[in-house]
Amino acid sequence: MDAQGRGRAEHIDPADQWVLNPNTGEYELRLAPSAPQSAVPGPRRPASPGAGAAVRSRTEAPGRERPETPGRDVPPARRRRGAPAEPPPGRRGRRPAKKAKGKKILLWTGGTMAFVLVAAAGAAYLYIQHLNDNITSVSDDGASTGGFSKDKAINILLIGTDKRTGKGNDKYGDKGSPGHADTTILLHVSKDRSNATALSIPRDLIVDIPDCQTRQEDGSTKVIPGSQGVRFNTSLGQDGRTPSCTMRTVTELTGVKPDNFMVADFNAVKTLTSAVGGVEVCLAKDIDDPDSHLKLSKGTHTIEGEQALAFVRTRHSVGFGGDLSRIGLQQQFLSALMRKLKSNDTLTSPSKMIKLAEAGTKALTVDSNLDSIDKLKDLGLELGKLNTKNLSFVTTPVIDNPTEKVKATVVLDKSKAPQVFRMIQDDVSFTEVKKKRKKDKDAVAARLKGPKADPAEVRVRILNGGAVAGSAQETLTWLQNDEGVTKSENAGNAPRQLSRTTLEYAPDQADQARRLADIMGLSASALKPGESVTNSQGLPAMTLTLGKDFAGAGVPLTAPSKAPADVQKSTADKVECAK
Repeated sequence: MDAQGRGRAEHIDPADQWVLNPNTGEYELRLAPSAPQSAVPGPRRPASPGAGAAVRSRTEAPGRERPETPGRDVPPARRRRGAPAEPPPGRRGRRPAKKAKGKKILLWTGGTMAFVLVAAAGAAYLYIQHLNDNITSVSDDGASTGGFSKDKAINILLIGTDKRTGKGNDKYGDKGSPGHADTTILLHVSKDRSNATALSIPRDLIVDIPDCQTRQEDGSTKVIPGSQGVRFNTSLGQDGRTPSCTMRTVTELTGVKPDNFMVADFNAVKTLTSAVGGVEVCLAKDIDDPDSHLKLSKGTHTIEGEQALAFVRTRHSVGFGGDLSRIGLQQQFLSALMRKLKSNDTLTSPSKMIKLAEAGTKALTVDSNLDSIDKLKDLGLELGKLNTKNLSFVTTPVIDNPTEKVKATVVLDKSKAPQVFRMIQDDVSFTEVKKKRKKDKDAVAARLKGPKADPAEVRVRILNGGAVAGSAQETLTWLQNDEGVTKSENAGNAPRQLSRTTLEYAPDQADQARRLADIMGLSASALKPGESVTNSQGLPAMTLTLGKDFAGAGVPLTAPSKAPADVQKSTADKVECAK
């Protein structure tokens, strides 16, 4: 009995709920008919015959006789040593005398926990099935890596669509529109889970959208032609494009191939914020935006539902009034949501966790590699290892489109964007983090340490695996004429495209690899111990594959160690007030 229940007239003593079953000679737990029933949603499933029999044998009324097995004598139930004498048939036995305190606690705890665990296991199974039924998934059409891995860095594409689905959302305009990739974030989680980067991609960024193979509802496939020099947000919804088309566009833009995608509509913002009891945001000024329907005074506010949706849609009342200003507001909102999700207030509240599971599985559309609650749980456990102070929100570096008189779109800032993309490709943190796996890092760095072969002894085959056409020949000419690597040859195109330039070599070629890395400015992570290949002369050679990061012969390929100056970024642990 707990302290709060002590002394209450209506409290039922646990021992009163244990009665003798005359049919079995055993004491059994009898709950009152008014005991609360499970409210867990989900389909009811018929119990198996064996399970049903077990339940019936434990719930039959004391005076009700069970049918005897024909042709077989049923021996009388044996009374346990120390148990009260069996009462006359048809009458309920008196409750047993109260046992010593220690025994009573064991009896109550053991019996109740057994009952709860069995009930909870069944309820949990039904609830998991219910959550699985909530999940909407669509094909990734081969645009992903095939799904995240626990032992690798993770890249999740988060897409917020402005499709006006759901109750009350048609008031925001564009009713009936198939929607766009209105808000897009590439979430990169480091291999050691010590840090993460959320890269926002402006919707008005001018990009090339590649051809996109999509699976139709009837099971057939259709290739949607790509478009050049168009807004990024048209990579979804327009011309029948699916999330996999946005995924291909992001890969083309950043050189990072996402593992999975998640798509959220207006309802996701409303339901998720309500599930956690609202998130706290801060404003540096009063806001009254008739377009987004947001009206808030200066200071901090806890927002949820419609008000939260209005907050993330606001742009005309913050910053310069454009999409880039809204991105900053959305990053602030997501930071607040992350802090709330990781707070004890949420994690220790079963009701909030259930509401969150309900809201999340109903509001999100995921790719076919994330189509079960178990897979989402595994991803959640990986993301849960992050510390919010090491989650950086970064905006893709852009400049105004120089071809426009009236500025409406933006283009990549080529002096900064490649460095940001390269940091994500190379798993470099945007915050200073003490690496947990220093041993692994040191092992990679050791590849550059040791003696270097003479350039004339370096034997290498050069392949183009994503660089501009002619790069392999350009590199060959430069190595032979300017660097003295005369035992090199052009091997044509690589069988697959790579985002990063790599050099594969056998153990006995390590000195050659170090020399070539020194000449080309390759990082330690670009060196891949492996096997040698046979060149055109039948001799063992290394393999240099030029990736999409290759900028030209003689241009160093060393990975950046920090973000460019003036790149818009923030961390999730800090509260910032929107201006």
